[in-house]
Amino acid sequence: MAIFRFAWTHMGAVSLLLASLAISACTSTSSTASSSSGPVDALQLTSSSTPLSGGGALQMVKDLPAPQNTQNGSEQPLSPNDVLEVNVFQVDNLNRTVQVDAGGQISLPLIGTITASGKTVRQLEQEIETAYGAKYLQSPDVTVFVKESIGQRITVDGEVNRAGIYPVSSNSTLLDAIALAGNFSPIGDAKKVFIYRNIGSNTLVANYDVEAVRAGKVRNPRIYGGDKVVVFASKSKIAMSNLKDALGIASSAARLGVMVP
Repeated sequence: MAIFRFAWTHMGAVSLLLASLAISACTSTSSTASSSSGPVDALQLTSSSTPLSGGGALQMVKDLPAPQNTQNGSEQPLSPNDVLEVNVFQVDNLNRTVQVDAGGQISLPLIGTITASGKTVRQLEQEIETAYGAKYLQSPDVTVFVKESIGQRITVDGEVNRAGIYPVSSNSTLLDAIALAGNFSPIGDAKKVFIYRNIGSNTLVANYDVEAVRAGKVRNPRIYGGDKVVVFASKSKIAMSNLKDALGIASSAARLGVMVP
């Protein structure tokens, strides 16, 4: 399995952020969190939402919903840069390997451009069948295979041993993500694991206690392509400003992620 690593400059920024959080735990008398109690209940935030510079808001929730247009999590929507194989049964000259462009579209013979991004594979298959059936073929049978999925990657950042960008499958979980990143660093706090997920124009974030997950006390949450998992240092205090800063650094590092064998 390919592993993705961050540019060192961003890893340094993450380390500085988490180190500053650890220092603030020793010097601040703020009551934004308590390091001795459960992770969700300990977040005594003055606000559960803060605006993001690119639009939308960062919202703290107790539990994350499945991403939109995933049939309640059973399917992964297509993303720009995904590579697809489109096969039309018994019409070999229409078969193509195409890449979803930056605008979310693909181009196919006869029917031209079709929007693929944001749709499930089955939805795209149906749309292509309808387009071919309208003018060119009788009862076309189209199969779309995802050859390479950019959208099926997650970012794992913060206090883990191997922060980076990793490919995930359709049934990956939070424990899988932590394992991919080599588990927690010596100062990583298993109770301060945050998952960020884009839902519409907003980014939702939820706190998960990996110790409780491993003990079977709470469910092991699903992870979806595009998620960002950030582990904070032990004794760090958590506020919406900290969560917003961590999201910004993880997002920047994800854009600069480089694939290595």
